[in-house]
Amino acid sequence: MTSDQLTAVLAERIMGWRVGPDRFLLGGRRWLPRWRFQPTENLGDAFKLLEKAKPSDYAMGNDSKGFWVRVRIGTTIGEARDASKPRAIAFAIARGFGIDVGANG
Repeated sequence: MTSDQLTAVLAERIMGWRVGPDRFLLGGRRWLPRWRFQPTENLGDAFKLLEKAKPSDYAMGNDSKGFWVRVRIGTTIGEARDASKPRAIAFAIARGFGIDVGANG
């Protein structure tokens, strides 16, 4: 799954937005260009996603292998490790929601 595909899935499932070809439809006749929400690239967007996901608990840190993130969404645990902190957060949240992101992160 590419970062763009993952972003679209996360925008729909977690943020509650509809996805258009070049924008996210936020509701109430509001929209956001797709380039303005990049949780796999932008740390601020990754934290917005984490806040909206409302995990019952989470932990994150880094070591010699990169950043690691662990979230608990309901009874599901999502874990990820990546050189990029935003990617690690986005992949862990995706896994916490049961989204198959493959071996990435």
